[in-house]
Amino acid sequence: MNDNHFKFSNAVVGLPLFFVLFLWIIYWIQIRFDVDFYQNGIYPRDFSGLQGVLFSPFIHENLEHLYNNSIPLLVLLAALQFFYPKQSFVVIVFGILFSGLITWIIGRANFHIGASGLIYVLVSFIFFKGIQTKYYRLVALSLSVILLYGGMIWYVFPDVDKTISWEGHLAGFITGFGLSLYYKTPEYTKPIIYDWQRPDFDPSADPFMKHFDEDGNFVNTEVVEEETENLDSFFNSNITVNYIITKSESGDKG
Repeated sequence: MNDNHFKFSNAVVGLPLFFVLFLWIIYWIQIRFDVDFYQNGIYPRDFSGLQGVLFSPFIHENLEHLYNNSIPLLVLLAALQFFYPKQSFVVIVFGILFSGLITWIIGRANFHIGASGLIYVLVSFIFFKGIQTKYYRLVALSLSVILLYGGMIWYVFPDVDKTISWEGHLAGFITGFGLSLYYKTPEYTKPIIYDWQRPDFDPSADPFMKHFDEDGNFVNTEVVEEETENLDSFFNSNITVNYIITKSESGDKG
């Protein structure tokens, strides 16, 4: 595994800018033409309120609400696109859908609007996915997210601020965690070098591991086969050998 997976592209800047710009255009239309988009928010357990699952992240109550959501979206969407480019689109789309559906199920009988649910999806996904990969750069990213937005965790509880949609925050946090478990990041998985690193590795079938007992002590499992053949057979023979001895005269005659 190397850092070549982290490549800067135009989408790292373009995605968050386009998304946030779209939110500001919607808000401009709302105040310029005095359009009431609140009715398009999520209204829990009402069939017509299901339309808010798609529309609510793009609707904001006032300028302060929009501004408070814009800055985190710029940072988190850029981080998502840079570190998880293969998962960014599905995380955004399914994050909006599932967090909206959960809000529709558990929310109070009121209109729920704003992109804060998506923000919680991004915070949750980036944090948990970085911990799951165990890759030092992504773990550092997870810790950075906690330092920047860790205080947001309190707003998933109902008694902290009743003027906000804590249900949407909780739904986003749950959705982000679920998406981090479902979508794998094999590009950040450590390469398998040794057989014992494989998940299906069986120590009992490995020739090397057989040399060790349960306590880790070395055990010589090789059986030395003793020679049963008589060594004398290499020197004795049943074949009859006849020797002919001849006498030769030695010496030179002058």
